[in-house]
Amino acid sequence: MGLAALAACAAPLPARPVRQHPSAAPAAPAAPTATASAEGTPAPGSTSTLPLTSPTPGGAPAASGRRRSTAPFSLLGAVWDDARSPLNAVLRVRTRDRAKRIWTPWQTLRPEDHGKSGPGTGKKQVRGYTSPLWVGPSDGVQVSVGEPPGGGTLPSGLHLALIDPGNPAQQPAIAGGPPSWLLLLPTAAASPSGRPYTVPRPEIVTRAGWKADESLRRKAPIYAPSVKMVFVHHTDNPNGYDCSQVPEMIRAMYQYHVTELAWDDIGYNFLVDRCGTIYEGRAGGVDRPVVGGHTMGFNIGSMGIAAIGDFRAGHKVPKAMTDSIARLAAWKLSLVGVSPTGKAAMVSQDSATRYPRGTRVVLNAVSGHRDAVQTECPGDALYAALPGIRAAAARLIRAGAHPH
Repeated sequence: MGLAALAACAAPLPARPVRQHPSAAPAAPAAPTATASAEGTPAPGSTSTLPLTSPTPGGAPAASGRRRSTAPFSLLGAVWDDARSPLNAVLRVRTRDRAKRIWTPWQTLRPEDHGKSGPGTGKKQVRGYTSPLWVGPSDGVQVSVGEPPGGGTLPSGLHLALIDPGNPAQQPAIAGGPPSWLLLLPTAAASPSGRPYTVPRPEIVTRAGWKADESLRRKAPIYAPSVKMVFVHHTDNPNGYDCSQVPEMIRAMYQYHVTELAWDDIGYNFLVDRCGTIYEGRAGGVDRPVVGGHTMGFNIGSMGIAAIGDFRAGHKVPKAMTDSIARLAAWKLSLVGVSPTGKAAMVSQDSATRYPRGTRVVLNAVSGHRDAVQTECPGDALYAALPGIRAAAARLIRAGAHPH
């Protein structure tokens, strides 16, 4: 179902480079005269920014209230200079549909908790940010910035990042991969070296399949000795997206993570959409223990799977999604003999997590993001589904180890 929906992205395109964000500092918004390329025509991704605080002392709201025309964008998020500074305000946005020319209802941008650095870690301070919000092709925005309570101030550098994922050229096929336009890694019963898998590798859309611009990546992949456990996340996007939009959504998330948050690559190792399609996330090889950027303090030795959507209480988690998460977890954990219903011993690398740096922590082999970090992720609904995902993954491993 999900793979069929991706047929909209099938046409090969001539090469054209993707424009990178010129600066991490807030800048004037792109000229509203900018227009999107015709459908099917190659176009670079881009980022424009809208300052949300005035340059005067005190951090007063600067862009709250009026509707603004903007350069084309499909995803937005708020970013500020120092993650240790609280947002201190409720940010609400509404956007103008580029095709229908109508304004959406108001939506709230929710700050993330896992970017904060602990005291005395000695590392470079990271930026504060909200979860990126996918709004679809848009060319206008209106922002409501609530007054900070108790006379507080807004964080310095607070700005709205407007991300256009563009329509980049099809990337070259990965060596050894299929020649199809989708660049899908098909279900496989054995590794490239011929070693049989206990659990077949599920179908995975590669980075080339979702047209990742590899020039955006800041560093080469880093590898852990092995993957001992899985952290499950949600992306906190609205759930009504069409699965044919997912490659664009992932490109926009990738751009947000790298150009706005200054991460090395997209944070997640894998992403799964509501149709059950699995996507390769961070570069480095789907069968290798790539260190991601998804669970602060616990990235080494873990794998991050992001469920694309909002799975707080009251939101239904699609069965196709949980089935695919179980298949992916079963395959990956079976490579190192870890039971999905077992435990994993991890060591916290950051005191801004639930555990001081250096603490040995025993976690479920398939855990939620909130088990390690002070966050609501992956939402109450998806968190409640984790026992079923663990059990399903364990059944797949047992079936592979003892085929009838």
